[in-house]
Amino acid sequence: MTSLNEHDFADLVRRLAHVRWIAGGAGAGKSTLSQVLAERYDVVVYDGDLAERHYIQRCSPQRHPYMCALLQTPLEQRWTGRTPEEIFQSMPSLHGETIGLVIEDLLTLPTDRPVLVDDFRSLPEHVAPLLKWREQAVFLRPTPEFRRHALGARFADPARARANWGNCDHAEAMANRLGRDELWDDEVRRQALKQDLPVLDVDGSRDIAELADELAARFLLARN
Repeated sequence: MTSLNEHDFADLVRRLAHVRWIAGGAGAGKSTLSQVLAERYDVVVYDGDLAERHYIQRCSPQRHPYMCALLQTPLEQRWTGRTPEEIFQSMPSLHGETIGLVIEDLLTLPTDRPVLVDDFRSLPEHVAPLLKWREQAVFLRPTPEFRRHALGARFADPARARANWGNCDHAEAMANRLGRDELWDDEVRRQALKQDLPVLDVDGSRDIAELADELAARFLLARN
């Protein structure tokens, strides 16, 4: 397994020219938008949440220390007993540990049609060297109110909440999750501005169809 720094970025830009990226904050509608675009434009969707399950078998303490530490932490302790800042700083993606795994996966996919990456973990500074043109990637930034509503609905099911947070205090876990995600959004925005990559604020004032139209135009997608 190669690390990100060992890649030839000029070669990667060429080999990943068919890839588009929807990244940014949790609860912004990335997966819903990806599904709409897949139905309209017959793109392949790379689901970062599903792919993460396979990272476990490929990580090593030498190259992925934060990921290995996270895997050794009981579920309840990942979201409670720590501050949002501590949880944020422990994220493997913040330290560049997942982008190499994403690249490895993307290089195995067919290149005869666009591939759309739906991935919360991909940061602007890691994606920027892979782009052929600026608007090949878009970072969504939900407002705190929009995300609070989205995650509240997502984890209203106690079984789903337990699957994510274990048997800890779910109110504390949710508060820490929201706090961590705000820190992540700030980091995404800071990096995107530095890399001159587009950020779309999501506040619920525009429907999915309208957002999908804008992303399709940015991504230069064409209907079959």
